[in-house]
Formats: sequence, structure tokens, C-alpha cells
Amino acid sequence: MESHRLRAVLFDVDGTLVDSNDAHARAWVAAFADYGIAVDFVQVRRRIGMGGDKLMPELSGVGEESAQGAAIAKRRSEIFAEEFLPYLRPFPGAGDLVAELKARGYTVVAASSAKQDELHPLLAIAGANLLMDGSTSSDDADNSKPDPDIIHAALKRAHASPAEAVMIGDTPYDIEAASRAGVAIIAFRCGGWADDDLRGATAIYDGPWDLLVKLDGSLFGGVKGAD
Repeated sequence: MESHRLRAVLFDVDGTLVDSNDAHARAWVAAFADYGIAVDFVQVRRRIGMGGDKLMPELSGVGEESAQGAAIAKRRSEIFAEEFLPYLRPFPGAGDLVAELKARGYTVVAASSAKQDELHPLLAIAGANLLMDGSTSSDDADNSKPDPDIIHAALKRAHASPAEAVMIGDTPYDIEAASRAGVAIIAFRCGGWADDDLRGATAIYDGPWDLLVKLDGSLFGGVKGAD
């Protein structure tokens, strides 16, 4: 590992730093309902973390590129912004974890499937908007998670190779995307997934607060990131 010292941390945001997964699922259910399509909350919830372009056809058979699909996606964004975003809260320790990793010398980059106009307010809620060295959203990738495009884009922003980075996420889609990009991943339970769903992660913690107090025994090992 000496030749590939860890120097970058790629953060998912929804369900990892901000308690927003249920809100996203409820916004999707409401948006589909506005267009006469009934979808089950539990089924939607299990797909939060993958891109909307993949979620929509799996749940309804409607593609995001269709006129109806584009209208539903737009409505979901409106509902999320108006009814849920103002009331979201960060997970305990979210901003502190990002700040501590920066203080240890790591480059920190957001690697989210959120739309760009949602990502910035989410990072502000997490207390991390002024801490991130860069960010990538679904707008920066041709293919959303679990495809690895967003991870590749985040690595470019971090100026790091896959062996020099660690991803932190909360869903099986984060794990698949990071694994396909050749990046090690730490998983958090706070997004609502069971340990069996998070298989493939290098380590699993309860959330930002848990990793924060266990950093010295984690992949980061108390060693500062490379300059």
C-alpha cells in the first residue's frame, strides 16, 4: 500500500451525511401519483441511491427520457424541494467527520447521484458545503449509480487514482459503483440498509458519528493523507 497511499475520500451524501432517503422515496411516490401511477413506498425506498433514470423504469416501466418520464422527474424535484428539503437534518457528526478528514490531509469530494441543484443545499445541511474540495452529481455522469461513472468523475476532481481513494456510502448501489471503479468503500447503516445488503464494503459503521470516534482504527488508521 506504500506506493498507493490513501489521499482522497469520496462521500455519498443522501443517507450518508443527510437523513434524506425516506424523503426522496416519498417524493417519488407523490410524483408518480400525480401522473396516475401507483408505486409502493417500500419498493421505491429500496431503490433510493440509484439514479432516477434507473429507478423510474424499474418501478413503472416509464423511461426518464420519455415526455411522461421527464414530467414525473420534474415533479419529483419540485415536491422534494418544496415539501421535504427544508426539513431535512444531517446525521450526527456529518460535518465533523468531513472536517476531521480534511484536517488529516485528505482531499474530500462529494460523489452523489443527486441533481446538481439539490446537491448544494444537501451539502449545506450536512455542514460540508464549505469543506468539500469538489463535488460531482448526476449531471457529471452519463450513467448513474450503480454504474461507476460518478466515481470516475469524483476521482478526477480529487486528482486521485482508484487505489488512492476510499468511498463512503450507505447503499448497495454505492458499493457496486465503487467496486466497479476499483475503489474501496466504507458503508454506513444510517441509510437504512442491513449489513447483508452492504456486503462488499471494506467496513461498516453506524454512521458519521461512529466512524468519527473510530477513525484511528479504520482504513484511515490515524495517518494523514498524502500531500
